[in-house]
Amino acid sequence: MKSTVTKRGQTVVPAPLRKKYRIERGTTLLWIDTGENIRVVPLPEDPLKALRGIAKGENLGKKLLRERKRDEIRE
Repeated sequence: MKSTVTKRGQTVVPAPLRKKYRIERGTTLLWIDTGENIRVVPLPEDPLKALRGIAKGENLGKKLLRERKRDEIRE
């Protein structure tokens, strides 16, 4: 996919990408200059809400208890 930049510096985000990444009117885009290329990242309106459920299935509670036991043994 590609788009063209207008003389005012504007461009259009292709529709399939807008749908996939839920980019809607008013969505803030973060432009990151890596020195070699540019990355565009849509920022969620509520970052905490966007992260909710991201670690599902990771068994973080069990991992935490394991680490605590290791810490007890080291002490």
